[in-house]
Amino acid sequence: MKIAVVGGGSTYTPELIDGFARLAPFASEIVLLDPAHERLEVVGAFARRLMAAQGHPGTLRWTSDVDDALAGAATVVIQLRVGGQAARISDETFPLACDCVGQETTGAGGLAKALRTVPVVLDIARRADPGAWIVNFTNPVGIVTRALLDHGFKAAGLCNVAIGFQRRFAATLGVDPSAVLLDHVGLNHLTWERAVYVDGVDQLPRLLSAHLDDVAGEVQIPAPVLSALGTVPSYYLRYFYCHDLVVREERGRPTRGAKVAEIEAELLRMYADPALTAKPELLGQRGGAFYSEAAVGLIASLQHDDGGIHAVNVRNAGTMPFLPDDAVIEVTCRVGAAGATPLPVSPLAPHLRGLVGAVSAYEELAVDAAVRGGRDRVYQALLAHPLTGQHEQATRLTDDLLAANRDHLAWLS
Repeated sequence: MKIAVVGGGSTYTPELIDGFARLAPFASEIVLLDPAHERLEVVGAFARRLMAAQGHPGTLRWTSDVDDALAGAATVVIQLRVGGQAARISDETFPLACDCVGQETTGAGGLAKALRTVPVVLDIARRADPGAWIVNFTNPVGIVTRALLDHGFKAAGLCNVAIGFQRRFAATLGVDPSAVLLDHVGLNHLTWERAVYVDGVDQLPRLLSAHLDDVAGEVQIPAPVLSALGTVPSYYLRYFYCHDLVVREERGRPTRGAKVAEIEAELLRMYADPALTAKPELLGQRGGAFYSEAAVGLIASLQHDDGGIHAVNVRNAGTMPFLPDDAVIEVTCRVGAAGATPLPVSPLAPHLRGLVGAVSAYEELAVDAAVRGGRDRVYQALLAHPLTGQHEQATRLTDDLLAANRDHLAWLS
C-alpha cells in the first residue's frame, strides 16, 4: 500500500515514520510531500534511516511534486501547516489585543488557521485518487474534516487526545491500553472522557477519587471543575473554563509557536547527522504524543476492514440528536473499509450539550467562511464563537485576522 504524507517536511514526520516502521508492515511505499525542498531532504533522509533501522521492507522517498506523491496512494495523510510557525505565532498573539485567548485551534486564532488551511487541503484532496482515504491530522481537525466531507471526499479526522488519555489511564490502572475503552465525546479539541471502561466496569470514579489532583494537573484545569463535572475534560477545555487566566498567562510568556520554532531548528540540526538512526529525545517536546500509533491503527482499520475501535472525527448522523446530521463530532467509533461508525452515545448533560452546540454552530460558519471567503462570513463566525461573542470584539478580531493573513487568503487579493 502506498501512503502519501502531505507536509512530510515537518519535524514531526520522524515520529509518524517511526510508528509506520514499527507497526505498519502493509506500508509498501511511503512518499513525503512538501514544498520546502531543503527541509524535506533533511527530514526525508532521517526518516529513511529510521525505516532501515527498524528493518521495515517498504520504500520511502520524498518529493515536491504533488501529483507524483498522490498518484496511486491508497491513503493520504495530511499534516500541513500553511504559513509555518510564523502564522502560528500570529494566531497566538493577535487575539490578545481584544482580551481573547490566543490559540492556534480555537477562538480567533483557530479561525485564522482554518481560513488558511481549508482551501489548500481541498485542493490536495481533489488531486488525490478518487478512492483514496484522506486521514486528516491538520488543525483545526473538526473544521478541516467537515470541509472534506462536505465536498464528498472519503475522509476521517484524527486527534491524539483520546489515545493520550487511554495510555495514561491504562498506566495508572496497571492494565494494557487495549483493555481500556473510553466514553470519549464532543467535538475536536472540545471533548470529555465520561467513562473509562476496563472489562465493562467504569473506572473513572475510582480515578477521580484516588488521582484527582494528578489528572487535574495533566489537563491544567482546577480539580473542583473535574469534581463538579464528574468527567475529565481535554486540556483544550482550559481555554473555556479558565479563559481569563489563560489570557493573563499568555501575556507574560513567549508563545508556544516561538518555543516550537526553537525546538524545530534544533531537531533539523540533529536530523542532518547521518549517524542518527533513532528518534532524539527532544522530539518528545514537539508535541503529538501517540499520534503515530493512532494513525497506524486508523489506517489499518480503514484499509483492512478490521473493525478496530478508534476515536475519530466523523459525521454526526444522528449520534447527538441536538446537532445537525452533517455536523462533525469526535467520538469513539468502530472503523472498517466503509469508514467510521460511532458507538452508541448516551445523552450529553446540559453543560456539555450547550457548549458543544455553540461551538458546532461556529464550526459550520467557519467552514463556510473558509470555502467562500468574505469579511462578513468571518465576522459571523467570530460573533458565534463562545470565546468571542461580542460585536466590538468580533469586529476588531475580524480586521486584525484579515490583516495578519492577507498573504494566505486568495479572496482578499
